[in-house]
Amino acid sequence: MTRLAFDDYLRHLRADSTRLRTVLAGCDPEARVPGCPDWTAANLLGHHGGVLQFWADIVEQRPAGPDDDWTEPEKPASYDDLLAYHEEQEARLVAALAAADPAEEAWTWSSEQTVGFTFRRQAHEALIHRLDAEQTAGEVTPLDPVLATDGVEEALAVMFGGGPTWGTFTGYGRHVRVDVADTGASIWVELGRFTGTDPESGKVYDEDDIAAVADPGSEPDAVLVGPAADLDAWLWRRGGDDRLEVSGDRTTYDAFRRVVNQAIE
Repeated sequence: MTRLAFDDYLRHLRADSTRLRTVLAGCDPEARVPGCPDWTAANLLGHHGGVLQFWADIVEQRPAGPDDDWTEPEKPASYDDLLAYHEEQEARLVAALAAADPAEEAWTWSSEQTVGFTFRRQAHEALIHRLDAEQTAGEVTPLDPVLATDGVEEALAVMFGGGPTWGTFTGYGRHVRVDVADTGASIWVELGRFTGTDPESGKVYDEDDIAAVADPGSEPDAVLVGPAADLDAWLWRRGGDDRLEVSGDRTTYDAFRRVVNQAIE
């Protein structure tokens, strides 16, 4: 298990959100964000501030979800006001989570409908966007390896492998084991196919997919090894694969790579 205590998620959420804002405060508002080339520093600051605001609203109004007619609030126009807005929304979300029981029911876009989901997801949201800010400013500092290890599991199990309940994942019986070199964790992934029809849009899905699974008790078809920070950044397309090692069946690994070689929001 890679999970952290909820108090630790909250500590990381606060620290990484503050670090993001501190770095961006000294940055050119028009500087480009390497991990999101269409964004400027101002876009990144406004985006993460908006994320903090949205989830503060959700936790405060639990268990109700967003209104059917919800639209994204307008952000402040000036960079200084964006910095203040981000600080205010960080404080709101941290306070809302600190006052909540992680087991309480709360809306999320996931099948997990608890406040605990927001603790974890927003800690990782802050971590990756903190990395965005540091890459934008050229001031990259190490990612916490324990949090990054959990980030690898979350990316594989939730962000890439967490298919909606209206669809079906059918495994192929081919497995990739992701070994986190500096923390000793291993995450198993099965390749397969996701099929289903989105009940809202009517869009039909029939595509290659992955699912995080328990150790199947057999040898993996392929193994990916690397430090936690490098694996987490690579999965989020914020870093290269120069410190990652691949062994085993290359066809299996290439199929896995195609599934995760796409942007996740």
